[in-house]
Amino acid sequence: MNTLSDARLAAELAAEAGELLLTLRAAEQDLIDGKALGRKGDQLANVLLLDRLSADRPDDSVLSEESADDKSRLNASRVWIIDPLDGTREFSMPGRGDWAVHVALWEAGQGITAAAVAMPVLGTVYASDDVAVLSGPVDGPIRIVVSDSRPPAFTVDLEAQLSARIIGMGSAGAKAMAVVRGDADAYVHAGGQWEWDSAAPVGVALAAGLHCSRIDGSPLRYNESHPYLPDLVICRPELAESILEVVADPR
Repeated sequence: MNTLSDARLAAELAAEAGELLLTLRAAEQDLIDGKALGRKGDQLANVLLLDRLSADRPDDSVLSEESADDKSRLNASRVWIIDPLDGTREFSMPGRGDWAVHVALWEAGQGITAAAVAMPVLGTVYASDDVAVLSGPVDGPIRIVVSDSRPPAFTVDLEAQLSARIIGMGSAGAKAMAVVRGDADAYVHAGGQWEWDSAAPVGVALAAGLHCSRIDGSPLRYNESHPYLPDLVICRPELAESILEVVADPR
């Protein structure tokens, strides 16, 4: 069993999976079509993460996007929630860097207690134990990142009512980390996600002092029987009230 802290282990695993994906992409992006490359990346990164977790945290359960859902996790006190390749579409497209690897730990009675998001193209891993806490006021128009392929219907309301600048971007992890590092002020999503899409980004964002909730303001809950978690707000805390007001009552 690995003696690293859970947060350090999450960061190490996310980094390793990210390196694997970069190597795969460089070697095969000109040899196979994008969909096949994405599928292969999903599968190989999943195997790496599952093997490492089995060796380093053998008593813990795992919920992965790329594996069958073992419902025994519902009786477990510790569950790793992983997305081996968040942004498969972006990974399969030459030149795109807005994809990520998510590794998070949920603990009974505590929620997400350790998390890491690797952004391999940036060469960066954001981890819950060493992420910088954002400070200082918002300078200029509010910058809100949304899905570039399926932006929420209320995007136009955010733009109009808050004079916000809307920025389209790929994976959930990429959008959340844009807020964590201060390149955006909020990330808003509606229309469908799963626990593995947001668990690690939310864990890192909370450690950075950001507001994280459903679009109705209710808490984000993980290791649920049905892991569908369709909407999300991650933002600077001083913006939460105004953003939630708009998305709750779009005009």
